[in-house]
Parts: sequence; structure tokens; C-alpha cells
Amino acid sequence: MSEVLRQAPVVPESFQRVVLASRPLSRPSVEHFRVETVETPSIADGQVLVRNRYLSIDPYMLGRMFDARSYATPHPLGEAMIGETVGKIVATRHPRLVVGDTVVGPLGWQELAVSDGGNLDKINDADIGLSTYLGAIGMTGITAWYGMHQICEPRPGETVVVSGAAGAVGSVAVQLARERGCRVIGIAGGRLKCDTVIREFGVAACVDYRGAPDAAALQGAIAHLAPNGVDAFFDNVNGMTLDAVLPLMKPFGRIALCGMIARYGQQPMTLSNHGFLLLSRLRAQGFIVYDHRPLWPQARAELAALVCAGRLKVLETVSEGIASAPAACIGLIEGKNLGKQIVKLY
Repeated sequence: MSEVLRQAPVVPESFQRVVLASRPLSRPSVEHFRVETVETPSIADGQVLVRNRYLSIDPYMLGRMFDARSYATPHPLGEAMIGETVGKIVATRHPRLVVGDTVVGPLGWQELAVSDGGNLDKINDADIGLSTYLGAIGMTGITAWYGMHQICEPRPGETVVVSGAAGAVGSVAVQLARERGCRVIGIAGGRLKCDTVIREFGVAACVDYRGAPDAAALQGAIAHLAPNGVDAFFDNVNGMTLDAVLPLMKPFGRIALCGMIARYGQQPMTLSNHGFLLLSRLRAQGFIVYDHRPLWPQARAELAALVCAGRLKVLETVSEGIASAPAACIGLIEGKNLGKQIVKLY
């Protein structure tokens, strides 16, 4: 392994990062984060220094803030928050990665990061915008691809419902179902989001859950649009939304349990209609996309082809600067984002 250090002309002496400062007891807020300025680290043989260009903000980050049982351990206090980034290598002692390479990987909420290259994917950003590798053809797009294709298995002519339809995962999921020739009904918060889902993504209809005071009212609104029932449900929300859709599922329907943002920082919720899982012989499967890494290349290739062909539209909400990351993250709970929430670092 080479000991030669190849370095870009200018590497800053310090950089900013955002750490988890304290754990929320109920609803997370920006006060649970802290912005720090730290010295730029040196790199050892086999390592690279990456200057991050864009940072991904995702709902799972909210769950990792709590000291509670989950599919992953709670995020450590005092360390840079987890998150996917895309950026360029500015210094290297790696045998295969050179200065100027564009890479995507889980480098966290920080402007600079050191990696041994094992968690980085080298990408070609000539045809597709860099931030798209965090959204439509990144982790969130692949999440939509897996849940829709491997669990929901939509067939032409079927009725598919997607909650969080204006979000990062949901906005891709509704388009993938539409590509399969399905009648797609979205669920989103607010008239603007519902109009966007219908206009931009070509779905049949979209229900504004904010107009429904409870699960029964939401169920009625969806039933009006799907009088013959629902074949598949891609759920990004859980809580009241899942309770509303369960009675509408056709026998042997499929449900992809992807997210539960309705539960983050809220009071414990129970499901009243879980009996329909048995009565309708439903298949409901929870999944974490990182469990299915071998399928990522296939998913990314298919999603990229759709983007390049103009058949998969990319929707992003972009905030500026590393210090804006906490507010962007909390904004997910408040439903402030349309599509993928991105932080542009420079």
C-alpha cells in the first residue's frame, strides 16, 4: 500500500459538525443538537479525507436520538449525527481512491470526514445531480424500490395506497407503483402536498390526513377513493394512518411497513384494527433497507434509468449550511419538507 499523500491544493484547517448533545424525553427539538468547530484530522495510510457537499436528512435519525429499543443502537452523545453524504475526496493515502473522486457514504453531519473507503461508493456525477444520489437513486429511493417491488409487488390494475406520499421515500414509491400500471392513492399532509403528488407524480388521488380528526375519518376518505378495496399499502407513517387502511385491505393484500414517523416523540399509540391482519389474511412485513445491500446495485441502476428517461421525477427541499441541519431534521416531524430533505454544505 502506497505511503504517498496526494492532496488537493487547499484543505481547511478546521470544519464544523453537528453532534447529538442530549436525548429527548418526548418530542425532539433543535436544542438536542450542538454545532461544533473542530480541527481537520490527518489521514493515515489507507484512508481518505472527504469534503462533503450534500447531507441527507431522514426520519430514522429522529428514532436514533432516543435511548430506546430499535433495530439499531441509540446514537452516541457527543458524536456527529449519522447520515449519508455525497462529496469529493480532497486528500488520500488510499491505493484506489484519488483526489477528485466523487463518493457517497454514511459520513455524518460534518463538513469533512475521514474514511478507509470501505463504506464509500464511487459515483459518476456526469449525468445525474450529486444530491440525487442521496434521494431518488440513493438510500431513500432504494428503500422505496425494495418495499414496493419486493413486498408490495404491485400488479397492473391494482389499487396501491402510499402514506407519506410527498416525502423522500413516498414520492418515489408512488411513481414506482404508477410505473407498474397501478391506480395509486397517496396520503399526505396539507393541500399543497396533495396537489403536488397528483400533479407531479401522476397519481389518481391524494388524501389530506390533516383534514381527518381520527382513523375512522381517514378511513372514510380513503374508502371513498377506493370503493373496491386496497391491494397493497406502502406505509411510511404508522399510527392512525395504518389503523385507517387495515380495514380497507383486500384479502391477501400486501403491506410494506417502512416508517413510523407518527410515533417519534409522541405518546404511545395502539392499533385498534390489527385484527384485520388475520381476518383478511394480510402479509405485513417490516423492513430496513440496509439489510438488503446485495440488491442495492440493481435498485440504483433501475432508478437511475428511470430518472434519466424522465419517468421518475426528483423532488427536493434544500437547506443551506451545516448549522441548518437540526432545524431541517425537526422539520420532518412537522411535515415541512416536500420530497427529499437535503442540506447543502457549500
